[in-house]
Amino acid sequence: METKVNYKEIEIPIGNTHLNGILRLKKDSKGIILFSHGSGSSRFSSRNNYVANFLLEKGYSSLLFDLLTAQEDMTYENRFDIDLLSERLLKATMWITNNKETKHLLIGYFGASTGAASALKAAAALGKNIKAIVSRGGRPDLAMSALKKIETPTLLIVGGNDDVVIELNKKAKKQIPGICELKIIAGASHLFEEPGKLDIVAQETVHWFDVYLNK
Repeated sequence: METKVNYKEIEIPIGNTHLNGILRLKKDSKGIILFSHGSGSSRFSSRNNYVANFLLEKGYSSLLFDLLTAQEDMTYENRFDIDLLSERLLKATMWITNNKETKHLLIGYFGASTGAASALKAAAALGKNIKAIVSRGGRPDLAMSALKKIETPTLLIVGGNDDVVIELNKKAKKQIPGICELKIIAGASHLFEEPGKLDIVAQETVHWFDVYLNK
């Protein structure tokens, strides 16, 4: 019987090092979503894997990978080096476009916390090659200089109790010239830990990619 989902651990070569990743490949996939994690997180992020599994059920492949090696992550400043993280995401995107199993797939980005800044900065560099972006509890303000170059439809999802981040996202939204929506999830904190809130994030994410990934 043919397997419809191919789930495997991969390594992405970056110069002299390798970044570990989890590749979920869906048969007849609608596209592939690359995840850019927040500070201190990794390919094992429970929240991002939850969203990735939901995306898989709805027809999307995904790549979750470590933006930093274990040694690099020991230097706290690296977690907030948006230029470095964006470069890693660009390299991972290049890997996807050169990999025989994924090179035909349309690409979207999902960024969480500081990872949203790296996703936006990478998307600004790649233009229309990135079809859609979703930010969960993101810090787009950390990529403020790149926001005016964003051509990719962008959804900013923020918890209703995350007051400071709401304001940061409102300011960032004004800088993005293309399609951009801010979705505030009532009763949710920064990590969307409350019952049912991460489900809403996953549903809004799938809807955004369904609308914009294939346009």
